[in-house]
Amino acid sequence: MARSARRGVGPTVVLDARGLVRLAAGDPIVREYVRQAHARDGEVVTAASTLAEVLRGGPGDASVHQALKHVTVVPIDYHLARQAGALLAPASDRDAAPAAGGRADAGHSAAGHSAAGHAGTQGSLLAAVALRQPRPVVLLTADQGSMMRLTGEPHRREADRVVVIGI
Repeated sequence: MARSARRGVGPTVVLDARGLVRLAAGDPIVREYVRQAHARDGEVVTAASTLAEVLRGGPGDASVHQALKHVTVVPIDYHLARQAGALLAPASDRDAAPAAGGRADAGHSAAGHSAAGHAGTQGSLLAAVALRQPRPVVLLTADQGSMMRLTGEPHRREADRVVVIGI
């Protein structure tokens, strides 16, 4: 359900893989967040990469496909992927000046880039999606601690930050 323009000021609800699976299973808590978002002209979104975590290409996917009728799937493009990668870098690395030769990645090994692992990459992609949404944003996740770290915005007023809720 893609919406071309936001009409209201309702919350944007962002679902991770667990949130999407629980929506598909009819979980009353997740369904209520979705209902409230739609009632207030808000939007429910997930990252396209989240689909790789939950869809397996079989008949068991039917309930997820039904749930996706109520969810906007945000594609992962170059800019979103770069933002997600930056979220994985420790704060000291993000603030450092480019290394010799002007390359910010000079001195990093390929192994260093993959150190965050699959789960960290998936989480950072979803966090980048959440950070780009109109406020207010509620992120429903199985990994509250990591998502709070990835979506932390100390420069914003607390009322304007992404609210991370563990489910």
